[in-house]
Amino acid sequence: MKLEWMGPHREIVEALIRYCNIYAGVYRKEKMNFRGITYSYAQIQVLEYLLENEERNENMSSIAHRLGITRSNFTKIISRLSNKGLVEKVRMPGSRRDLNVIVNDLGRELYEDYSKSILKRHFDPMFRDLDKLSPEDRVHVRDALFHAMRNRNAQQNADPDRK
Repeated sequence: MKLEWMGPHREIVEALIRYCNIYAGVYRKEKMNFRGITYSYAQIQVLEYLLENEERNENMSSIAHRLGITRSNFTKIISRLSNKGLVEKVRMPGSRRDLNVIVNDLGRELYEDYSKSILKRHFDPMFRDLDKLSPEDRVHVRDALFHAMRNRNAQQNADPDRK
């Protein structure tokens, strides 16, 4: 049976679903290695966010929200990164409760190594295809993905029993 409701978008939806399922299967597995330190995609995403947003001085709840993960999951990832010697937790000025997480030199080196590797073997081919789109079209693709996430979040928030 052909699903007509997706119209001309079926191939994009199929590719997105496949990508998400493959990524979900490896997201938490610590299969990557840097100088004997194993790490996962979940951990590298947190390092990446911390490095990209150092000047924001956000607390851990704000960062978890922006990444789209639960605070408890974010806390577990930070604990793992801290135990591996990649980040340091520092109390935020004027607060006894809020922590700021800072990527240290070893964490920066690990991220630099990862970014060179992932660009070459994963993102370069995708970026070449995306470069064929106009800047406006890239904005439309980004917005479509964000709208899909917002709609999913709205559904989850409207139905507390839905997980």
